[in-house]
Amino acid sequence: MLEIDQQGMVIHNTQVTPRRSLMIERGRMVQVQGIVVHQTNSSSEKSVFNSYQNPKANGAHFLIAKDGTIYQTASLLFKTNHVGRLRSRCLAEKRCAPADIAMQARAGYQQIHDSEMSKSVPARYPSNADSIGIEIVGVAIPPAPGSIPSSLQGRSRERYIEEHSTYEAVNGPQKMSLQYLIDELAQFLSIPKTEVHRHPDVSYKNRTEASTASWQ
Repeated sequence: MLEIDQQGMVIHNTQVTPRRSLMIERGRMVQVQGIVVHQTNSSSEKSVFNSYQNPKANGAHFLIAKDGTIYQTASLLFKTNHVGRLRSRCLAEKRCAPADIAMQARAGYQQIHDSEMSKSVPARYPSNADSIGIEIVGVAIPPAPGSIPSSLQGRSRERYIEEHSTYEAVNGPQKMSLQYLIDELAQFLSIPKTEVHRHPDVSYKNRTEASTASWQ
């Protein structure tokens, strides 16, 4: 089982390398109720570490490099911004009450998120406030230039590219490290595997992000 020090960092573990970035920590996390798996849209861990020097940076608690190295980038005692606005879990799992369905039909992303945050896990997905984030290094390959509608400009064009990019597959060493890390975290934090999710399942992200990650 993982051994954690008073700072919330993994210790005495040859498979986890400490690389704490204080800039991405966002206040104490009272309870951990889930794990969310991401991909970085970068080709190496170096660019991620550089981005974590920004005081307003988003980030996750762990980062898995292409060679399978696991870095702990934030304390388990602190929140980080890695999830974003939540999707409706009852809608995804086809168990919404009629009133929920009616509200969501006319609501925007923020209203749905606010409604979800009034619930508790597992009625909603884990959020920034109560989940551990794991980033896996991997790029999102953009669509061919000729497939992008010429009418799109500025932010609309950027959003189209983001939505239609395809994340590269998680490689073998990364899968082995992810399996190990999730098994250890789930045991140490008493998190059921039903509360381990891919980022686009819980929030409004590119559907191919972490689609090839596995931990069962």
